[in-house]
Amino acid sequence: MKRPDTRRLDREIQHATRKLKAVQQREMWPLSGRERRAVLAALAGGTYRVGRAKSTTRADRKLETAWAAAQTRLSGEITALNGERQRIVDDAAAAKAAKKSSGWW
Repeated sequence: MKRPDTRRLDREIQHATRKLKAVQQREMWPLSGRERRAVLAALAGGTYRVGRAKSTTRADRKLETAWAAAQTRLSGEITALNGERQRIVDDAAAAKAAKKSSGWW
């Protein structure tokens, strides 16, 4: 029996991993619309506070929360894809074992 076809899932896992690395480097392209708006709103709020010579701790906290949420989402996505890949491999192994046990030899 041939190996299970996991190429599509492997490609998705690599893509999600690249996105996670980009988010860890604070790049904007992998963010969803909601996450992008949250980051930009926190940046705008911090810029406004800097212009007024006030503390930016709340804006900094909101910014860190937005980046952490994006990292959490992408980590969960990678975990789910890895779980699905493992399920496919396990199903193929079970099918192979069942086919071998049903033969004469």
